[in-house]
Amino acid sequence: MLHPDRYKGKRVVVLGLARSGIAVAKLFHECGAIVTVNDRKERDACPEAGELEALGIDVVCGGHPLSLIDEQVALVVKNPGIFYSSPPVARALELGIEVVTEVEVASHICAAPIIGITGSNGKTTTTTWIGRMLEEAEMAPIVAGNIGRAFCDAARDATEQNRMVVELSSFQLKGTSSFRPHIACLLNVYETHLDYHDGMDDYVASKLKLFANQTEDDFAVLNADDAVCRAIAPGLAARKLPFSRTQQLEFGVFVADGRIVYRDAVGFAHPVLPVEEIGIPGAHNIENALAATAAALAVGAPVTAIAKALREFHGVEHRLEFVAQQGGVTFINGSKATNPAATIKDIESYAQPIVLIAGGQERRMEYDDLLPYFRSRVKAVIAIGETKEKIARVARDAGIRSVVLVDNANSPRDTMAIAVRSAREAAGPGDVVLFSPACASWDMFASYEERGSMFKQSVHNL
Repeated sequence: MLHPDRYKGKRVVVLGLARSGIAVAKLFHECGAIVTVNDRKERDACPEAGELEALGIDVVCGGHPLSLIDEQVALVVKNPGIFYSSPPVARALELGIEVVTEVEVASHICAAPIIGITGSNGKTTTTTWIGRMLEEAEMAPIVAGNIGRAFCDAARDATEQNRMVVELSSFQLKGTSSFRPHIACLLNVYETHLDYHDGMDDYVASKLKLFANQTEDDFAVLNADDAVCRAIAPGLAARKLPFSRTQQLEFGVFVADGRIVYRDAVGFAHPVLPVEEIGIPGAHNIENALAATAAALAVGAPVTAIAKALREFHGVEHRLEFVAQQGGVTFINGSKATNPAATIKDIESYAQPIVLIAGGQERRMEYDDLLPYFRSRVKAVIAIGETKEKIARVARDAGIRSVVLVDNANSPRDTMAIAVRSAREAAGPGDVVLFSPACASWDMFASYEERGSMFKQSVHNL
């Protein structure tokens, strides 16, 4: 059992000075471990270093010294985004030192039942929705993980009366071994993050760690319309609670006659609410609503609380977020769309002609899946970032005549401003300017949040 108390007097190395790294470093330090935090950024780019050093935690910035990892290190806790080929991680694995992410540590100190949500797309919306449902049900949820607070920080405050609702990425789950959520929700699986996982097999295996330690006392919430979910369901130990947008299930949560319905184990159908009353648009958000409903039902929330949250929640920042309307043109921020499948869902959410701003970090992917949606829904494409040539090629193959490639300007902010101006010039009254990159942000921006914020600023500066 990987509990921080077991590491009193032992050396623990924390890789990465992000919020999860800071939280886990403080936790091990308070438990008496000898903690070293390492970040490859230079010291002046690590303002958090001083806070940790004031507590007596050793901080090493500006690279990964060879002396960082040796046989005396008992544990390495790495930032999820750090590759396993990174020198300190590779060295630790070579020496047989356990390497985990903060999720593994947090789960061992969390007194509250854990609801874990993962999937290629829809995690943030679904996680937030579950939190809102449990708030309405007065079940004292704490929302953490990829959104909100670091899981480790939130887990310290959790009691048995809380419900811990955690958004989890494949990066985080790959670094777990005994993590066991009471309710595990897999939304969907698409081809993405292959530069990190080096193939779909590893990506899928990382997602499936969400279910690895569950028992028949737990629940697995699965998308019955997703091929991977269907394939894994028979082998899971947990009780299955499926959801479907396209099938009327014998048991589970689904859409029938324009309503969300829950059919229980004895076959009785409980109506939840009409689909048209869901507070955010798009077929993909119907799927997210079904998944959130299933998870909330599994934890015991009443249908009335679930329906209220479905009506009143109007989306999260950077996920089909309304920004402004100028001259009859609507500007939408979908910076959270970090892969082509997410962008397809964004495009499908609008009946109006779309001027699309897309592009970002090169991750060894092609974008031909976008072609039919470009052909039928998109009137112009503004391509940015490392993948702009690939995005532009697909747009031209789709027959789009208005294709603009934006070269990097003096700064990412200037590049975004040029892209937004170009989109405004290409748009007419009644059109939607949709920022849905289909790519990760790290070629120009620190995060999709920073990228989305710069898009919004550029729109307001028009």
